[in-house]
Amino acid sequence: MPNSAKLQGIFTPNLVPLDARGEIDEGELRRYTDWLIDRGVHGLYPNGSTGEFTRFTVEERRRIIEIMVDQTRGRVPILAGAAEANVKETIKACEFYHELGVRAVAIVAPFYYKLSPESVYAYFAEIGRNTPVDVTLYNIPMFASPIDVPTVQRLADNFEKIVAIKDSSGDIPHMIRMIQAVRPNRPEFSFLTGWDAALMPLLLIGCDGGTNATSGVVPEITRKLYDLTTAGQLDEARQVQYDLVTLFDAMLYSAEFPEGFRAAVELRGFNMGTGRQPMSENQSTDLGMLSKTLQCLLAEQGFTGQPVGGCPVQANTVDRSEVDAIVQNVMSELQRRGMA
Repeated sequence: MPNSAKLQGIFTPNLVPLDARGEIDEGELRRYTDWLIDRGVHGLYPNGSTGEFTRFTVEERRRIIEIMVDQTRGRVPILAGAAEANVKETIKACEFYHELGVRAVAIVAPFYYKLSPESVYAYFAEIGRNTPVDVTLYNIPMFASPIDVPTVQRLADNFEKIVAIKDSSGDIPHMIRMIQAVRPNRPEFSFLTGWDAALMPLLLIGCDGGTNATSGVVPEITRKLYDLTTAGQLDEARQVQYDLVTLFDAMLYSAEFPEGFRAAVELRGFNMGTGRQPMSENQSTDLGMLSKTLQCLLAEQGFTGQPVGGCPVQANTVDRSEVDAIVQNVMSELQRRGMA
């Protein structure tokens, strides 16, 4: 894919399978990569939060990208997580991944130290001046210094190598403000959401796609939601968004992130191994219960069989009125602004 191509669609922030020794399972990672591509994801996003980038060494992070670039063979673009603990090492990562031929890199704002907007701007400006590869800003304020709207606008206006932002705040008004601030001068700039529970509303207000952890478990559903929404088939898209929220909540809130997603990928037929974060015996038991819940949810969508003993008959727990209200508010706001 040429470097002028806009980042859009569903980019999967993939997990990394581990073997019995806790090392990268290269064969399983290659099989998982093929599986995701075959099921329609638009791109891959290794070394993100779902991929537990902080739990791997620098050498391991580079090896993960090498494996996936080799296995992908240009079939889909790769957005490589390149965040390191300081700007010098991050620029080195940009250079290394550029040589491998990735489409772009994603870089989280400085973490551990909470920095001012001016410091966040200075950090990315240094990267923007020195990177050989296109850069996606990564805003995840729950874990790192936030990237506010004026900072995004300044970076987009001043550095052509900064071509996109991935925002995992789930804040719809924040995304609207960013799009309004940046698009007039940078119409090719991409806006990606990392919040699965609001994928449809965020696509409606102008996002170009998402980096969604659920796409690593049910790529079929996430791709379907993207296609229906962008085609304007909103009634069908709403139903898929309801189903996605149910699955997303089960994986996100029933275990330490991203262990719920790891358990779900196991149900899709992959040997993911044990994650590197040690867990207590109680947590291990909780994961066993979560696996049954996830298997029932996946069985409802036709992706796996029901567990032994079957699944309980339960009422849908998704607050559909809440999702409907979000969609209606988004559409009203778009109409008010002359965008729909």
